Amino acid sequence: MFSFGDLFQWDRFITPSIIKVFYWLAVGLSVLFGLSGLVSSIALMAESFFAGLVAMVGSLLGAFVGIIVARISAEFVLIVFRINEHLGAIRNRGPM
Repeated sequence: MFSFGDLFQWDRFITPSIIKVFYWLAVGLSVLFGLSGLVSSIALMAESFFAGLVAMVGSLLGAFVGIIVARISAEFVLIVFRINEHLGAIRNRGPM
């Protein structure tokens, strides 16, 4: 993880350490929104079965897409930091 002193020094990035927390928060929000849409679609089925069914499929699909987008975003951030680490290693190797 990271220490409190890392917040005031710029030798080490803290984002790679905390990106997993943000990923799980985004997954949790996607699941909660999907469940909320699912409950709403069940209530909508009382008025119109087809509209409720479409809303149910849409909310489940939206939750799935939200989870996938959260994963892709987290991986993109980690890739940027990994590129930075590799470029630093190449720089530290010195001239050939």
